[in-house]
Amino acid sequence: MTLFVTVSISYMVTLVGNTTIILLFHLDPHLHTPMYFFLTNLSILDLCFTTSCIPQMLVHLGGPDKTISYLGCAVQLYIFLGLGAAECVLLLVMAFDRYVAVCRPLYYTVIMQPHVCHKLAFLVWASGIFGTLVQSPTTMKLPFCHHHRVDDFVCEVPALIRLACGDTHSNELQISVIGSVFLMVPLLLILISYGHITQTVLAIQSHEGRRKAFQTCSSHLVVVFLFYCTVSAVYIQPRSHFSQKGGKFLTLFYTVVTPTLNPLIYTLRNKDMKGALKRLFWKDRTSNVQ
Repeated sequence: MTLFVTVSISYMVTLVGNTTIILLFHLDPHLHTPMYFFLTNLSILDLCFTTSCIPQMLVHLGGPDKTISYLGCAVQLYIFLGLGAAECVLLLVMAFDRYVAVCRPLYYTVIMQPHVCHKLAFLVWASGIFGTLVQSPTTMKLPFCHHHRVDDFVCEVPALIRLACGDTHSNELQISVIGSVFLMVPLLLILISYGHITQTVLAIQSHEGRRKAFQTCSSHLVVVFLFYCTVSAVYIQPRSHFSQKGGKFLTLFYTVVTPTLNPLIYTLRNKDMKGALKRLFWKDRTSNVQ
C-alpha cells in the first residue's frame, strides 16, 4: 500500500505538471518558440508513457488481482516501447535545439524555423513507431513458460525475454542493437553537443550570460541522465544479473519518478514558465474582478 500511495501521488503530479506545460504553451504566445514546442512534445510523451502502464500498475499494487491478459500485455508493450524510443530521440532533438541556440545564436531563427521543428517532431514520433514495430512482434512470439509470471511492474521486453522458455539469443541481440541505436548513439551525440555548448558558455564574458545559459542547459542534462542511465541499465543487457535483480526497481524509476520530475525541473527552474503562470493567473484574476 505504501508503494500504491507513492505511485498514485507521483502519477497525479505527472498529470498536473505536464498538462500545465501543454496548456501554458498553447495559451501564452511568449512560449511559442522551438524550445517550448519540443518541451510540449516531451510532456505529451510523458503523459502517454505513464498512462500506458501506471493505471494497470496501480490495479496490481492496490488489490488482490495481479493478472493481465495476453492482449493487454501486448498492447502495453507496443505503446510502452514505442513511446520510450520516441523519448530517446526527442531528448536528442532538444539537445540539438540548445546547441544551435547557444553555439549558433545568429542562425537560430534561420535553422529552427517552424517547418523544421515540425519535421523534427514527426521524426521523433515516427522513430517510436519504427522502434516498437521492430522489437515488439518478435518479443510476443517467444514461447513463454507455463507459469506466465512477469517478474516486473509492466510488460516490457527484458521481463518477457526472461519469461521465455526457448532460445532467446536472437531477441537479446536484437534488443541490444535497438538499445544501442536508441540509447547509446543519442546519448553520445548529446554529450558531444553539450561539450561544444560548455566551451561556448565558458567563453561568454558576462557572468549573467553564463549563469543563464548553464541554468537553461542543466535542466535538460538532468532529464537526460535520469532517463538514459536507468533505461540503459535495463535494456542493453536484458539477461544480466543486474537487470534481473534490480531491473524492476529501475523500471519503476523511469516509469514513475522521471516523468514526475520532468515538469518540476522544467517549470520550477525556468523563468519563462513561471512568468507564463503568473500572466495566466493575473489574467484570470483581472477578468474575475471586471
